[in-house]
Amino acid sequence: MNNIRATLAIVWRIAVPYFRSEDKLAGRTLLAAVIAIELALVGIDVLVNFWYNRFYNDLQDKNWNGVISGLGLFTILAAINVVLSIYQLYLNQWLQIRWRRWMTSRYLGEWLHGANHYRMQLRGDAADNPDQRIADDVRLFVEQTLGIGVGLLSSIVSLASFVVILWGISAEAPLTMFGREFAIPGYLVWGALIYAIFGTALTQWIGSPLVNLSFEQQRFEADFRFNLVRTRENSEQIALLRGESAERERLSQRFSRVINNWYAIMSRTKRLTAFTQSYAQAAVIFPFILAMPAYFAGKIQLGGLMQTASAFGSVQKALSFFVTIYRTLAEWRAVVARLDGFEMSIDSAAAVAGSAAPIKLASSGGRDAIELDELLVNLPNGAPLVSADGIAIRSRDHVLVTGPSGAGKSTLFRAIAGVWPFGAGEIVIPPKATLMMLPQRPYFPIGALKDAVAYPSPSETFGQEQIAAAVSAVGLPELAQRLDEDTHWNRMLSLGEQQRLGLARALLHAPQYLFLDEATASLDEASEAALYRLLEERLPDTAIVSIGHRSTLVAFHSRRLVLARQGERAVLQVPQSEAAK
Repeated sequence: MNNIRATLAIVWRIAVPYFRSEDKLAGRTLLAAVIAIELALVGIDVLVNFWYNRFYNDLQDKNWNGVISGLGLFTILAAINVVLSIYQLYLNQWLQIRWRRWMTSRYLGEWLHGANHYRMQLRGDAADNPDQRIADDVRLFVEQTLGIGVGLLSSIVSLASFVVILWGISAEAPLTMFGREFAIPGYLVWGALIYAIFGTALTQWIGSPLVNLSFEQQRFEADFRFNLVRTRENSEQIALLRGESAERERLSQRFSRVINNWYAIMSRTKRLTAFTQSYAQAAVIFPFILAMPAYFAGKIQLGGLMQTASAFGSVQKALSFFVTIYRTLAEWRAVVARLDGFEMSIDSAAAVAGSAAPIKLASSGGRDAIELDELLVNLPNGAPLVSADGIAIRSRDHVLVTGPSGAGKSTLFRAIAGVWPFGAGEIVIPPKATLMMLPQRPYFPIGALKDAVAYPSPSETFGQEQIAAAVSAVGLPELAQRLDEDTHWNRMLSLGEQQRLGLARALLHAPQYLFLDEATASLDEASEAALYRLLEERLPDTAIVSIGHRSTLVAFHSRRLVLARQGERAVLQVPQSEAAK
């Protein structure tokens, strides 16, 4: 019971915000229309139930006119039912896509807000495969929540409607056994209730493991799909290393988890289906077993018997709602659990950024420099990594940061960019200063080359000619002719070409502070030197801070900072040779 309450509380938390959002009028109207149509369909079922009594009595009495009239009435009811069912499906799908659009936009906004997506990766939170949560689980949540919710409402209304009918029939056709009548008020209702309780209890007992199995299946499927994508994206390195056999073995191991879990689902589903199908078939004959003695005793006619069977079936179906949708219910609970985990992961990542302990980013007022004051950068597990104090990077400075690999140079850049929250101290940045970080492997969104180079700004911000000039300037004149070409540029271009395009992006945006994290490491020294001279010429007002290991980079920087290991952490400091000056 506690699990059910907890699940319903989570569903309420996830679902209700849409119906309070800016799209609430459309959402509430569509939901009301879907519910109203469902109630109308239940009303038609009640009318059809009474039609059974009249039509089969006319058949028994061989009343030709009554039979023809009954067929005409049924045709009208069936036509209304068809029209209502069509429009209910249409409005339901309309509500689904609006609701899904709002939830997707909300999750995208929260996931991508303030580098949350990056912090979630750093923390290793349980919300694996955010792409599946947003693409698949939102869709399943909307579809299944509406399906289960509307179905449950229909069952409740049907139960209330047909219990009254079945109770009345119980009075007209008392329980008859061995020629004796037993006055049991509403015995047909009690029979349906006992039958449904029996079925629901056994279904829960047999099918309860399906909830966890469905959760694990989605996780294993997503993990296998993610590794397939990684193999595709790193196909060149795999081919160069002749790693196809190892990759096949690794992927096969991941897929074996999918297979093994699927076998477990098959086994459990077989047991559940064996029971639910037997239960459904027995439900067809059970009302006749209860009502036939009264029919043969002459208490009711054929129409009454058929009406009894129909009403009993409706009551039993309403009471057995959870039996018939158990598999869907198990999948739905797994979807709810995954979305709950995703939301908690987002909140946890946001809390890290907003807590009092992390590195503080502050405005420097009138000062024209980035300053690191009592800065301590930690690993996510709390271990110290880098410390810096009294370090200033002034406007137009050209600073080279060196140090052993793994000392924390790149992590220091991430802290300055504001995406690394683990640590303490203060980073002071001039007001309205623009910073750009260029890593060793720059990111280019799939699309037109002009959009990839201009990212994150729209390409219209700069214009075709300006983008072409920047691409040509970094040594890629042939790509300047392909700005409208749409492809996966990270996969199509060599790492050296990607680094050149990254610098073209810097030329377009002209930031006040440009941080180059080995952003030219894949280029030969002559090309690297030419590009640094280009940056000096085109971006004279930009402070350039580089991470690099080549001694040739010293010529393009006026200052050096060194990360030197001191105990458990590396300390950023001015080298003694420059301090002496």
